[in-house]
Amino acid sequence: MRLRTTLAAALGALTLTLALPASASAADGDFSYTHVDPSGLPQRATLHDPASPGCVTLPEVADPGSSEPAFAPHNDTDEWVMVFTEPDCTGDSWTLRPHGRPASDRLKLRSVFFTGRQ
Repeated sequence: MRLRTTLAAALGALTLTLALPASASAADGDFSYTHVDPSGLPQRATLHDPASPGCVTLPEVADPGSSEPAFAPHNDTDEWVMVFTEPDCTGDSWTLRPHGRPASDRLKLRSVFFTGRQ
């Protein structure tokens, strides 16, 4: 009787585990970039442990009609990322390695894709 109860409990726990939605993962670390605020001053912004995999349009530079692109990205996460010149991970792209050096001010971006690859 105990064996049947134990087996039923184990099977129930396994079923519950499989039924739970998968938790979202995140890139471990910070992704930072510089943008120019409305008054013309450069500001540094950071995404802490961003959701991954997925695309993030940088809010400060999301509208190409009203802002200059961000620049000088620094990928200090544990994942490969792709930076894009346009919102919604479109336009030209460049790949940045995990825990790399800060990129040049000449590298412009409006969105970034966290690949989920370490």
